[in-house]
Amino acid sequence: MARIKFGTGGWRAIIGDEFTRANVRLLSAALAQRIIDEGVADRGVVIGHDRRFLSDIAAEWAAEVFAGYGVRTAVIKVAQAPTPLIMWTVKDQDRPYGMAITASHNPALYNGIKVFTHGGRDADETVTDDLERRMEPLEGAGEAGIASMPYPKAVASGAVEEIDTFNGYIDSIIAQVDMDAIREAKLKIALDPMFGVSRTSLQTILLTARVEVDVINDRHDTLFGGRLPSPTSHTLQALSRYVVDHRCDLGIATDGDADRIGIIDDRGHFLHPNQLLVILYYYLLRYKGWRGPVVRNVATTSLLDDVAERFGERCYEVPVGFKWVSGKMAETGAVIGGESSGGLTVRGHIAGKDGIYAAALLVEMMAVVGKPMSEIYDDITSQFAPRYMAEEDFAFDPDRKPEILATLLEEHRIPTFSEPVTGTSYLDGCKVLFEEGWIIARFSGTEPLLRIFCELPDRARAERACEEFRAFLGL
Repeated sequence: MARIKFGTGGWRAIIGDEFTRANVRLLSAALAQRIIDEGVADRGVVIGHDRRFLSDIAAEWAAEVFAGYGVRTAVIKVAQAPTPLIMWTVKDQDRPYGMAITASHNPALYNGIKVFTHGGRDADETVTDDLERRMEPLEGAGEAGIASMPYPKAVASGAVEEIDTFNGYIDSIIAQVDMDAIREAKLKIALDPMFGVSRTSLQTILLTARVEVDVINDRHDTLFGGRLPSPTSHTLQALSRYVVDHRCDLGIATDGDADRIGIIDDRGHFLHPNQLLVILYYYLLRYKGWRGPVVRNVATTSLLDDVAERFGERCYEVPVGFKWVSGKMAETGAVIGGESSGGLTVRGHIAGKDGIYAAALLVEMMAVVGKPMSEIYDDITSQFAPRYMAEEDFAFDPDRKPEILATLLEEHRIPTFSEPVTGTSYLDGCKVLFEEGWIIARFSGTEPLLRIFCELPDRARAERACEEFRAFLGL
């Protein structure tokens, strides 16, 4: 069996353990064979990469394999290439497949690969399962059984084309944002790329709109400054202080490959991705006059359901993994879709997470509404019943995973909660529905963790329910 297994956000592995040259070539060969079998080798694949250790080299390893199989290959040569830029390029150039060398928000010792399909969508399980099956015989044959062409030769012969699609991607966002409103607002914004790849893109868009921009943590550091490249209240403390100390109107952060976003408001407070989804959906309906449902995953706030109901719309729930969000958006024509982890997309843009576009849209919202971000959120949420989200991540002994899975998903046993239980759902993990909220326990698809999320009207009740679930599972 091939060791490569896709999770909710592509394949991710520890560098030097499973993320190796051999495995990058193995996955590339499987995708090359699929492309050939589908008869689309002449349209081929787009490859891009972030700033992680080995990402640039791994992109060349992959390109060498595609060139060896005769698959038309384009490698994006941009100093800072966000994953959404790669997805946009797949869509814009009408390529059947794309590939990003990134481990997104994972710790620095990880790297990985995200695979995209036609239109710039995250590969669904049909594709990833097929790639896993194709890797098995290739792994048995060894590296000698994988076709390859040295990168310099591939470029010189035209088998690999090096491209720069930065301007087209930036222009596509500028065309969808009210730049005039932003210009008139005269805003000051602090950016924190978290040592990732968003600085050039965000800075270009905001400076074009005459925004005063300060940037922190933008140097190339494959260790991400010693912190997790994921925008959370803990990792954005420096940005929070900067916003307050320098009287910024907003602080914007993105994860390592810029498909997720984190926001610090004018008071220095971290706005949870749940909150961002709510205010953006409300803004698109109330101020821009859009119409349509919203899509969220099982671990994302039900306040979106309340907003949808207020405007006569519907909220759809899907499993964790943005491929499910984008798929349901395409099916229903939803206005916006997102996850509590910070990823979202809006109708009319790419069918995947884009922290760059989301940031630009939030800045537009501030300019159009004409209020600080803190007031905008308070104004919107005051119209609905209060909700508080508690989140806990637990490392566990891998040997216990089958036991926990059996308890929750086979035996359907749950704790005796202090909250009245009204039902359960097993769409993804084990979700318990309460009279005034819900709680879910599920295994992460990108890290060896069990995650528990709970939403209730106040902090104490949500944290108590999380503790009851943790104790029940013996974590």
